[in-house]
Amino acid sequence: MPDTPNRQSAEADLAFLRSIVDGDRRPPMTLAICYLAGGLLYGLQCLFHIGQILGVIRWPGLADLIFVVGITVAFLAILTWAILTDMKNGGANRGPTGARMLNAAFSATGMANAAVIIVFAVGAIREGEFFIWLYYAAIVFALQAAAWYVAWTLRRKGWMLATALGGWATAVALGVLVREPFWYLVVCTAALFLLFALPGWIMFRDARAGLKAH
Repeated sequence: MPDTPNRQSAEADLAFLRSIVDGDRRPPMTLAICYLAGGLLYGLQCLFHIGQILGVIRWPGLADLIFVVGITVAFLAILTWAILTDMKNGGANRGPTGARMLNAAFSATGMANAAVIIVFAVGAIREGEFFIWLYYAAIVFALQAAAWYVAWTLRRKGWMLATALGGWATAVALGVLVREPFWYLVVCTAALFLLFALPGWIMFRDARAGLKAH
């Protein structure tokens, strides 16, 4: 039976989908570095605040401020370096289709996260209520869970699904614990190391292995 235009089109669509799922499975290096650095740095900051609550860390107010600002400055410096390096190497939009789709999903999540931070920061300042600000972390983890679920549907890796489910559970836990600073920080610390730094290290390892193979 001769091929019809519709059959040829369907086969082309199927080949395209297979190229997304079964093509080059290297994760974007920039994404890996940002997750690894963000999880380690902000996990360290949460440990610092836990130490303050427990009375282990008793630094002057200025020293506390310098440490907290230094964490964000360090992360932004690493983020800038990663982006510039990515642009120098051709940019995320020139990679394999699967990698570009994965990068797009997390980039869109990052845009949403930025809006969430602004909204909750303004709300907390306007209402004079710090606990409003703490809800933003729950939303961030919920959005991350959605992004990881998309990643799992594309790559079908068990650790991606585990990260998505962990992000969902973390979002619920943080939303419930905003009035319990110590346990809020405990959950946030564990989540940053397990759901940001660990996936970042896995992606970084896979990305490096892929680059060496090529």
